[in-house]
Amino acid sequence: MKILLVALAAMLAGIKTSHAVQSADGMQLQRLALCQESWHDWEDGDVRTTRFVSYLESHFDRSPQGDAFTPKFEAKVLGYAVTQVYPQSVGMGAGFSLLIDANFIQARGGIERQLDKPMTCLSSDGIRSCELKLGLKKTALLMTAQNGHANTSLIGCYYLFQK
Repeated sequence: MKILLVALAAMLAGIKTSHAVQSADGMQLQRLALCQESWHDWEDGDVRTTRFVSYLESHFDRSPQGDAFTPKFEAKVLGYAVTQVYPQSVGMGAGFSLLIDANFIQARGGIERQLDKPMTCLSSDGIRSCELKLGLKKTALLMTAQNGHANTSLIGCYYLFQK
Protein backbone atom coordinates (compact mmCIF):
# COMPACT_ATOMS: atom_id res chain seq x y z
CA MET A 1 0.00 0.00 0.00
CA LYS A 2 2.85 2.41 0.85
CA ILE A 3 4.40 1.76 -2.56
CA LEU A 4 1.08 2.57 -4.26
CA LEU A 5 0.75 5.83 -2.29
CA VAL A 6 4.32 6.83 -3.12
CA ALA A 7 3.72 6.06 -6.81
CA LEU A 8 0.47 8.06 -6.79
CA ALA A 9 2.19 10.99 -5.08
CA ALA A 10 4.96 10.88 -7.70
CA MET A 11 2.38 10.87 -10.52
CA LEU A 12 0.55 13.84 -9.02
CA ALA A 13 3.83 15.70 -8.60
CA GLY A 14 4.54 15.01 -12.27
CA ILE A 15 1.15 16.39 -13.25
CA LYS A 16 1.77 19.57 -11.28
CA THR A 17 5.19 19.93 -12.93
CA SER A 18 3.64 19.37 -16.35
CA HIS A 19 1.09 22.16 -15.74
CA ALA A 20 3.86 24.48 -14.50
CA VAL A 21 5.83 23.87 -17.70
CA GLN A 22 2.76 24.53 -19.85
CA SER A 23 2.08 27.70 -17.88
CA ALA A 24 5.67 28.85 -18.44
CA ASP A 25 5.28 28.15 -22.16
CA GLY A 26 2.03 30.14 -22.17
CA MET A 27 3.94 33.01 -20.60
CA GLN A 28 6.50 32.83 -23.42
CA LEU A 29 3.68 32.99 -25.99
CA GLN A 30 2.37 36.06 -24.18
CA ARG A 31 5.82 37.66 -23.90
CA LEU A 32 6.42 37.15 -27.65
CA ALA A 33 2.94 38.44 -28.58
CA LEU A 34 3.36 41.57 -26.43
CA CYS A 35 6.92 42.43 -27.59
CA GLN A 36 8.39 41.69 -24.17
CA GLU A 37 10.61 39.15 -25.91
CA SER A 38 11.40 38.98 -29.62
CA TRP A 39 12.59 36.12 -31.82
CA HIS A 40 13.94 38.89 -34.05
CA ASP A 41 16.59 39.52 -31.36
CA TRP A 42 17.53 35.87 -30.97
CA GLU A 43 20.78 34.90 -32.65
CA ASP A 44 21.42 31.81 -34.78
CA GLY A 45 21.86 28.80 -32.54
CA ASP A 46 20.22 30.58 -29.57
CA VAL A 47 18.92 28.02 -27.08
CA ARG A 48 15.63 30.01 -26.88
CA THR A 49 15.01 29.28 -30.56
CA THR A 50 15.61 25.56 -30.08
CA ARG A 51 13.35 25.43 -27.03
CA PHE A 52 10.58 27.40 -28.70
CA VAL A 53 10.64 25.31 -31.90
CA SER A 54 10.47 22.17 -29.76
CA TYR A 55 7.52 23.62 -27.83
CA LEU A 56 5.66 24.52 -31.05
CA GLU A 57 6.24 21.09 -32.58
CA SER A 58 5.09 19.22 -29.48
CA HIS A 59 2.11 21.38 -28.46
CA PHE A 60 0.76 22.63 -31.81
CA ASP A 61 -0.23 21.21 -35.20
CA ARG A 62 0.88 23.05 -38.33
CA SER A 63 -1.97 24.10 -40.64
CA PRO A 64 -1.98 22.64 -44.17
CA GLN A 65 -1.03 26.10 -45.50
CA GLY A 66 1.99 26.06 -43.18
CA ASP A 67 1.70 29.58 -41.77
CA ALA A 68 -0.37 28.90 -38.65
CA PHE A 69 -0.26 26.44 -35.78
CA THR A 70 -3.29 25.23 -33.80
CA PRO A 71 -2.98 24.04 -30.19
CA LYS A 72 -3.14 20.33 -29.39
CA PHE A 73 -3.74 21.27 -25.74
CA GLU A 74 -5.32 24.29 -24.10
CA ALA A 75 -3.06 27.33 -24.30
CA LYS A 76 -3.99 30.68 -22.76
CA VAL A 77 -2.64 34.19 -23.16
CA LEU A 78 -4.01 37.12 -21.14
CA GLY A 79 -6.42 34.55 -19.69
CA TYR A 80 -8.02 33.77 -23.09
CA ALA A 81 -7.76 30.61 -25.17
CA VAL A 82 -5.25 30.68 -28.02
CA THR A 83 -6.79 29.27 -31.21
CA GLN A 84 -3.91 29.89 -33.63
CA VAL A 85 -0.25 30.88 -33.48
CA TYR A 86 1.54 32.67 -36.32
CA PRO A 87 5.19 32.46 -35.25
CA GLN A 88 6.63 34.49 -38.14
CA SER A 89 4.03 37.09 -39.05
CA VAL A 90 1.50 39.72 -38.13
CA GLY A 91 -0.55 40.05 -41.31
CA MET A 92 1.83 41.48 -43.93
CA GLY A 93 4.59 42.13 -41.40
CA ALA A 94 7.32 40.03 -39.88
CA GLY A 95 6.59 39.35 -36.24
CA PHE A 96 4.74 37.02 -33.92
CA SER A 97 0.98 36.86 -33.45
CA LEU A 98 -1.81 34.86 -31.86
CA LEU A 99 -5.53 34.54 -32.49
CA ILE A 100 -7.28 34.50 -29.11
CA ASP A 101 -10.89 33.95 -28.01
CA ALA A 102 -11.43 37.52 -26.81
CA ASN A 103 -13.41 40.40 -28.24
CA PHE A 104 -11.85 43.81 -28.87
CA ILE A 105 -12.59 45.25 -25.43
CA GLN A 106 -11.29 42.17 -23.60
CA ALA A 107 -8.11 41.93 -25.69
CA ARG A 108 -7.35 45.65 -25.52
CA GLY A 109 -7.90 45.73 -21.76
CA GLY A 110 -5.65 42.70 -21.26
CA ILE A 111 -2.84 44.13 -23.39
CA GLU A 112 -2.99 47.58 -21.78
CA ARG A 113 -3.02 46.09 -18.27
CA GLN A 114 -0.08 43.82 -19.08
CA LEU A 115 2.00 46.57 -20.72
CA ASP A 116 0.74 49.31 -18.38
CA LYS A 117 0.31 51.72 -21.32
CA PRO A 118 -2.65 52.78 -23.48
CA MET A 119 -2.86 51.74 -27.13
CA THR A 120 -3.75 54.04 -30.03
CA CYS A 121 -6.77 52.66 -31.91
CA LEU A 122 -8.72 53.26 -35.13
CA SER A 123 -11.34 51.61 -37.33
CA SER A 124 -10.85 51.03 -41.03
CA ASP A 125 -12.16 48.59 -43.65
CA GLY A 126 -14.32 46.75 -41.12
CA ILE A 127 -11.43 46.16 -38.71
CA ARG A 128 -10.79 47.78 -35.36
CA SER A 129 -7.07 47.94 -34.68
CA CYS A 130 -4.70 49.31 -32.06
CA GLU A 131 -0.97 49.67 -31.76
CA LEU A 132 1.60 50.64 -29.20
CA LYS A 133 5.19 51.34 -30.23
CA LEU A 134 7.47 49.81 -27.62
CA GLY A 135 10.86 50.24 -29.26
CA LEU A 136 12.79 49.91 -32.47
CA LYS A 137 11.20 47.07 -34.45
CA LYS A 138 8.73 46.34 -31.62
CA THR A 139 5.10 47.44 -31.92
CA ALA A 140 2.31 45.65 -30.06
CA LEU A 141 -0.79 45.22 -32.22
CA LEU A 142 -4.43 44.27 -31.80
CA MET A 143 -6.86 43.62 -34.66
CA THR A 144 -10.49 42.56 -34.38
CA ALA A 145 -12.82 42.10 -37.36
CA GLN A 146 -16.35 43.45 -37.71
CA ASN A 147 -15.22 46.83 -36.37
CA GLY A 148 -14.35 45.25 -33.05
CA HIS A 149 -17.51 43.17 -32.64
CA ALA A 150 -16.00 39.75 -33.46
CA ASN A 151 -15.36 37.30 -30.64
CA THR A 152 -11.76 36.60 -31.65
CA SER A 153 -8.83 39.00 -31.86
CA LEU A 154 -5.37 38.90 -33.37
CA ILE A 155 -2.70 40.16 -31.00
CA GLY A 156 0.97 40.33 -31.76
CA CYS A 157 4.30 42.02 -32.04
CA TYR A 158 5.22 43.61 -35.35
CA TYR A 159 8.94 43.80 -36.17
CA LEU A 160 9.18 44.81 -39.84
CA PHE A 161 6.93 45.26 -42.86
CA GLN A 162 7.32 42.56 -45.54
CA LYS A 163 7.05 43.66 -49.17
